Amino acid sequence: MAARIKKGDKVVVRTGKDKGKTGEVLRIIPEDSRAVVRGINVSRRHQRQTTTAQGGIVSKEMPIHLSNVAIVDPRDGKASRVGFKFVGEGEARRKVRFAKLSGDVIDG
Repeated sequence: MAARIKKGDKVVVRTGKDKGKTGEVLRIIPEDSRAVVRGINVSRRHQRQTTTAQGGIVSKEMPIHLSNVAIVDPRDGKASRVGFKFVGEGEARRKVRFAKLSGDVIDG
């Protein structure tokens, strides 16, 4: 199955404590259907000091379920669903993602 949300996409949170916030996808965890988004679902962890890292309280982004995020529409910045369509003819034909809200192509 093709990925609807990919690393580097701008997404908006639809539910939870960070509802309405936007951020960039840093990492996708496909086996758990989760994504790590910059500035979203931030948790504070106590970290012991090691020879390479300083100890103290560290803020870390935790994974959020993909059903709770939606891609940002390139035209107006609102949350949109993702669809797939083919563009081009013959050898140049390729599958692209598009925002269902405006119809704009998301990648390439």
